[in-house]
Amino acid sequence: MKEYLQDPTFLMAQRQLDNVAKAMNLDSSVHARLRYPRKSLIVSVPIRLDNGDTKVLTGYRVQHDMTLGPSKGGIRFHHHVTLGEVTALAMWMTWKCALLNLPYGGAKGGVCCYPEEMSDNEMERVARRYTTEILSIIGPEKDIPAPDMYTNEQTMAWIMDTYSNFVGYAVPGVVTGKPVSVGGTLGRIEATGRGVALTVKKALEKRYPELNAPTVAIQGFGNVGSVTAKHLYEKGMKVVAVSDVHGAIRNPAGLDIYKLFEFMKETGSVVGFEGSEKIDGMALLEERVDVLVPAAVANVITEKNADRIQAKIIAEGANGPLTTEADQILLDKGVLIIPGILANAGGVVVSYFEWVQDIQHLFWSEEQVVEKLDFLMEQAFDEVYELYQRKNVDLRTAAMMLGVGRVATAKNIRGLYP
Repeated sequence: MKEYLQDPTFLMAQRQLDNVAKAMNLDSSVHARLRYPRKSLIVSVPIRLDNGDTKVLTGYRVQHDMTLGPSKGGIRFHHHVTLGEVTALAMWMTWKCALLNLPYGGAKGGVCCYPEEMSDNEMERVARRYTTEILSIIGPEKDIPAPDMYTNEQTMAWIMDTYSNFVGYAVPGVVTGKPVSVGGTLGRIEATGRGVALTVKKALEKRYPELNAPTVAIQGFGNVGSVTAKHLYEKGMKVVAVSDVHGAIRNPAGLDIYKLFEFMKETGSVVGFEGSEKIDGMALLEERVDVLVPAAVANVITEKNADRIQAKIIAEGANGPLTTEADQILLDKGVLIIPGILANAGGVVVSYFEWVQDIQHLFWSEEQVVEKLDFLMEQAFDEVYELYQRKNVDLRTAAMMLGVGRVATAKNIRGLYP
């Protein structure tokens, strides 16, 4: 308990809830129950390294809420994974799922390790041993993990296989984000970035319909950032700056995203792309653009640099890239902030579709998946924007009022046991 109570990311998630609870006059007993996770599991993850040594890692799985259904959330392998970070992410997943009307609560998990220093065999041992340790609390009707930072569809296949071996039969619905060959869904890889791009497009149409070829800067060019860039580029927007772990590049005339993809395949980085200049990674956030998409890690925009942000719209491709203090500074400047629980919800929406298909043993075409994704994302955006205008609050508050409100209503109806 003490560890996550002192974690700044968890405290930020709690402050966001407290602010919304006050704005919507939330019942105090329900508010108290939502401030903390329902279940937190800390496990040791001993693995044998390729050199024969044994290393003991620490793993976590946090289930914030299960009022609306089984909990849902990713698993990350990263050296910054802490109980507090995982707990905050699980809480945000609760609001995200409720906002999109998915029958899930929020969860999150992770193992504190250095995946970039590990072999594929070592990564498999981590995934399988971690699965064994959290086996008692996961399952298609309990808690359904998914990929996150430094985990992928192969990781999910290992988790599915480990779980299935324990129960004695194949259970594809225990995880989402799997390869299509073992029960994954078409349309998953682009889901999060597609959703971010859709919310940016709708925000521009609502707030700045007069803009022609809006300019965009994207921090983080992994799956989410690169797919977002692709879809915005295809919609006629001018992507002028992007960054990855190696650095950032800029071209005020706009980057050719298709050519940049080819360059990345050859070099492994965006840095050095023809016609671009290298800039500082954090300086990218301060570019004079219409849209800024922080799609890397949390807490990159704080009270220290928020006043230098020049974008008109910020779409949170990552979870928690803005601190509470930065939020207020930017709102005072008139910046429209599309919160992560809305902007990057495309991933969990298509995860839900995958789970439904696994349960039914009936699979959809990619066109069907995309059509259903666009429908749910547009519906959620319109609901949030309508409440934002009607209540005269910011988009984050509006989104959380909807998400928190749906969970609170269900808790009141279900009551408190015993």
